[in-house]
Amino acid sequence: MSLPSSHVNEASVMRLAEIGFEAPSTLLARYGLALERIEPGTPIPGSFWGDEEAGIIGTTVYARDDTPVHSLLHEAGHLIVLPPDRREAVHTDATDSIDEEDATCYLQIVLADELPGVGRERLMADMDAWGYTFRLGSAQAWFGEDAANARQWLVEHHLLSPDGHPVFR
Repeated sequence: MSLPSSHVNEASVMRLAEIGFEAPSTLLARYGLALERIEPGTPIPGSFWGDEEAGIIGTTVYARDDTPVHSLLHEAGHLIVLPPDRREAVHTDATDSIDEEDATCYLQIVLADELPGVGRERLMADMDAWGYTFRLGSAQAWFGEDAANARQWLVEHHLLSPDGHPVFR
């Protein structure tokens, strides 16, 4: 799996403006994280990719109305997979660990089901449209056929139940 190389169909992806900030804020709070809304046109603090992509600094995820939902969940996922004592040191780039990156991608898909109007199917389609790349060609194929290591990592770190549901801290 690798992260976006291009934004092929970026206009088609779901943005935070479509779902609002309340449900994502509530979801992130379940992990001890905050979501801070950034004014339109203002650079997003802690954004690795820039533009409208979400950013992370410490235990806060930063996003604008035009931030893609998949980006918000991905950056939040980076913080969630880190032990709480490592979160405060994060600024923009959370990890170089392949295991943590894979776990983050898996978790963002699972967490999409926790947001009304989103769901994993939509999120995976948006990941593909945005340009995430996977060995099997799509987020759905990776999630269903090639992500056992990511799922197991999340279970071992008590972030996913054995039956595949998120575990909230």
